[in-house]
Amino acid sequence: MSRSDDRSALADLLAQLKDRSGLSYAALARKTNISRSSVHRFCSGAGLPPDFGTVERIATACGASKADLDSLYRLWSHTAQSPAEEPLAEATEPTPGTPEPGPSVEAPAAPRSRHGAVRWIAAAAAVALAVLALAVVGTSGGEPTGPAEPTADSAPPWTQAPAAVSPHFFGVTINSSTGAMPTFRVGAVRLWDSRTRWANLQPRRGQFDWSILDRLVAGAQAQGLPVLFTIGGTPEWAAPTSPRSTYADGSRTGPPDDLADWDAFIRTLAERYQDRIQAYELWVVANDSRFFSGDPATLAEMTARASKIIKAVDRRAAVICPSMGRLWENEGRTWFERFAATRAYDHCDAAGVKLHQRQASDPPETLAELITLIDRTFHKAGIHPKVWNTGTSYETALAAPLDEDTAADHAVRFYLAGLYGQVNRMYFYSWGGVKLPIVLQRDGGPPTRAALHVEELQRWLRDAAIESCGHGTGYGLPASVWQCRFRGADGRPFLIVWAERGSARMPAPPGVREIRHLDGTTTAQAADLPVTTRPILVTL
Repeated sequence: MSRSDDRSALADLLAQLKDRSGLSYAALARKTNISRSSVHRFCSGAGLPPDFGTVERIATACGASKADLDSLYRLWSHTAQSPAEEPLAEATEPTPGTPEPGPSVEAPAAPRSRHGAVRWIAAAAAVALAVLALAVVGTSGGEPTGPAEPTADSAPPWTQAPAAVSPHFFGVTINSSTGAMPTFRVGAVRLWDSRTRWANLQPRRGQFDWSILDRLVAGAQAQGLPVLFTIGGTPEWAAPTSPRSTYADGSRTGPPDDLADWDAFIRTLAERYQDRIQAYELWVVANDSRFFSGDPATLAEMTARASKIIKAVDRRAAVICPSMGRLWENEGRTWFERFAATRAYDHCDAAGVKLHQRQASDPPETLAELITLIDRTFHKAGIHPKVWNTGTSYETALAAPLDEDTAADHAVRFYLAGLYGQVNRMYFYSWGGVKLPIVLQRDGGPPTRAALHVEELQRWLRDAAIESCGHGTGYGLPASVWQCRFRGADGRPFLIVWAERGSARMPAPPGVREIRHLDGTTTAQAADLPVTTRPILVTL
């Protein structure tokens, strides 16, 4: 079969799946976050999807079977080897006729495909300069080797049309009630453990105390930082027989006995902070009984009711579904799956999840495994929401502090791991507190080295667009090395390269102009790249 025949067959199969689903092009556009015109072009054969992730997104929304996906993959992988015939950016253009998202909602990156082989082929084109440098010299002290071959234990690389890195991606959670904000660069703030639980704000039915939240919102406004307000901690008066939470404010873990109390709180909150709070996380760590002891169906109803109220009051506000933690544990994943099966995510602009290492000392890159588990859960439920990482684990506060160098490296790589995982926003936990493995800045103190390095990473990525990421031998790199490729505002490409563990030596790709370091220094072109656990920027 010729490539043109494969392309026609690909379009025909997509069209059949669409017809079988009964969905209109407009409905598919809403479910996939792909423009209506692009969905129509891909199903009619007038255009070729830019990556298999786009094909998969449309097919999954139509209820495609595994056999359907395998057939689509075979057709697309052959067709994709011919020259591209339309702009790749089509896949993420806004859907005509739908409201534009508020300033706190980023355009989604193209999803990662589970078919790693074809993504590797596409990624190779996007990182040609890096691939030319495949005379890899292995880990420090190793013998020179030839070009590395893809292996099963390599994380799958991905490539996409250049997608802007939003400054809001770089969030932190505020653990202070003073109203002070970070004195180093951040892109967004989340409020939790700041004495702003529901029980703090509404100590009695009909009585509110907004003093702390007013102070925090005013502080964020003064710095131009979008606010994510996190809800949790039912007041005792609303659920008197419910289990007590872990907090000393008398708050409860169960839903209110009367959901009319929930509706009234959400409405009062949204009306008071209209246009001042940009996003609402509808419950914290909902699949942990220390925070929520209700069932998924009740939480789904609370989610639907809250979303409707918030959108009626403030159309631009983003609604983030209750966050899911304990995802390294079977019990946590099972609760997450039950919640996803309720279709509650249909009422949200993004899903809230808790991405963290099993142990605080583990490399941040282990988040990739957790992101894969989350993807599978969403795939099983037939949904593909945007993802916001809104925190860490309950046990983090018990972990030993990391040394200054390790803390600085891990803080930066926390955000890079999010970029690799195509997470839409990352909130570091936390700002203001000190009893944590990594401290960015205590309230009233100077920024730590970790904070200053996070600030430098944001300078590197200001006005940049991300094109691809990958790691290990499947990406033509030493086993421990990770790399993402970006395009700067000037149109020039650059790489950010780092090692998960130890160090590695690899030849510099052709055309290297300079190497930038997180301490603000630069070095001239060298024959080898000094790859360590501290990321470097390589300008091309």
